[in-house]
Amino acid sequence: MTHDRLAQLLLSAVRAQRFEQTADAMQDGAPLAHFPSLDVAVVAFPRQAPAVWANVLFSREHPQGVVADIGSDGGAVRNIRFDADVRNEHHHSIAWWPNADWRRLRFPPLWGDGPHRFVAPYPASLAKLMLAVGVARWVDQQGCTWDDPVEHAGAVQTVAQHGEDMITVSGNNSTTALVAMLHRCGMLGKAGDRLHDAFALYGLPTLRFENTRPDGGWGNAAGAGVGQLQMTAWDTARLLWLLDADAPPAPWLAPGTPPLLSRDSQRQLRQWLEAQALHEVLSSTALAGEPGWVAGLPAQLPPRWIDDDGGVVAGGYRFAPDVRPASNQATLRFAHKTGTTENYVSDAGIVRGVAPHRGCHYLIALLSNLGTRYAPTTHCATTWRIPALARTIDASLAP
Repeated sequence: MTHDRLAQLLLSAVRAQRFEQTADAMQDGAPLAHFPSLDVAVVAFPRQAPAVWANVLFSREHPQGVVADIGSDGGAVRNIRFDADVRNEHHHSIAWWPNADWRRLRFPPLWGDGPHRFVAPYPASLAKLMLAVGVARWVDQQGCTWDDPVEHAGAVQTVAQHGEDMITVSGNNSTTALVAMLHRCGMLGKAGDRLHDAFALYGLPTLRFENTRPDGGWGNAAGAGVGQLQMTAWDTARLLWLLDADAPPAPWLAPGTPPLLSRDSQRQLRQWLEAQALHEVLSSTALAGEPGWVAGLPAQLPPRWIDDDGGVVAGGYRFAPDVRPASNQATLRFAHKTGTTENYVSDAGIVRGVAPHRGCHYLIALLSNLGTRYAPTTHCATTWRIPALARTIDASLAP
């Protein structure tokens, strides 16, 4: 396997799903008006061989896909000019409406000056991974401990409890509490932005967590949200690389660069990611009881979320039973974070094999505008084409 070979596998896997035929609720179920945007990155860690990586990007401007130009050190993408997402004064994500004319929209620059433009979709709740890193760095700097109490909306939980809720079930209240905490300590906000300083230090230029408020506001109504919280698949995969204790050293960092997180904080974030309840995007195990279910990454679902009837119950969500057969037969463990809204879906994480596939180890990240308006049922987060894509990628990596 080579970088170029992996890139071609990713291009073929995306093209095979015929995303241009995806039904759009805003089109009354007719295919979407424009080819959707998909940003997909994979880093594979073969046994006794160097890491292999690739990033491919598709959009209405690149319906056949573009392969990201990444140097031999795994540094930042060199041939893409990333623009940030946009919304209007009513907080609507206008770039993804069927009648949106991108020639009339002003997309602010995000990063890069390559010949190919790519409008980076809002990462939705995948952005909470960036916040978790900020919290962990503050703990490592002895600004607080995981056991410190944090009050929000009249309730008190520890820093660790808020972090777990934010990652495992995508709790918005806990996210607000932790945003406010990082403002108070100067990790976020105009008084100091040490989170972005960290992303710059570790060579992750498209990770942005901007314009959040001291009261914890982080969504569209607060002036943040779409266009202010930004990620791309390649930088998300490389962030995961830095969180993966089993991965080799990051080749793009200079020798002597201190670790992003301490071993203890790295272990804490990994535990939350492994405890993920919302297997509904790249892994669709939580949806195994849905009519017409399409398997994604064959990932185990943590038993703590499975009810007596085999349905997944977590964070106010209840999925159709019975997921136990799919989870029991799964051959992977997927430590990940998802994000989904009407217009967006994302998922990124660390994949490890379980018996008899223990040698399997790779990172995968996907960001797209294919949110719930493209889902086949009200319980689904996106089109079945997304988990089908993930399953194809996993099968391609198996050898």
